[in-house]
Amino acid sequence: MITRIAGTLVSMDARGGVVQPEGTGLAYEVLLPAYLADRLAAEVGRRVILHTLEYLEAQGQGTSFVPRLIGFESRDDRRFFEVFTTVKGMGNKRALRALAVPPGEVAAMVVSKDAKGLQRLPEIGKRVAETVIVELSGKLDAFVTADALERRAGSLAEPSIGISPEAAEAVRALIALGETRDAAERLVERAVRRSNGTLTTADQILAAAFGGEG
Repeated sequence: MITRIAGTLVSMDARGGVVQPEGTGLAYEVLLPAYLADRLAAEVGRRVILHTLEYLEAQGQGTSFVPRLIGFESRDDRRFFEVFTTVKGMGNKRALRALAVPPGEVAAMVVSKDAKGLQRLPEIGKRVAETVIVELSGKLDAFVTADALERRAGSLAEPSIGISPEAAEAVRALIALGETRDAAERLVERAVRRSNGTLTTADQILAAAFGGEG
């Protein structure tokens, strides 16, 4: 099994890249997660090192198989992919398209049960997001990175699309108190809807979300 490849990145396309190891006439097609393909698009002509996963792709309704290589930045990213693809219906190609952000960020979404965040990824709708959270609960904690947590914390500073700054502040307060983003947004949306426009401050919205009003 090919587990690592180093060489010149000869070309890139939407699926991945072609890597030619030094001193050989061979070149290997390497499929890449979407986030990594975007990142390496500017690296054509340069030396890259990829940790790889080899598998056989069925062709013609399983009558023949084609060997494929998938490339990752690190062994940890490769291990994440192996866990991620244990989700029912999450095949290799679907997972590659779904990974529009680094594994650490996806792991953070799963650990925090952020179904809405997962739904923003390609190939993941509401049902798949819920399945990912249920099936991978407790399995991805080790893949959550400090960078991913920092980026997610920064995203909380921005108001959610379609809600007022006061409602966004109430959402952030609920998250700080331990609610998931999905649950916090649901509580705030329900409180605002029931109030018929009478809630004008974040404190009022927060009180209503906890059942103090409406």
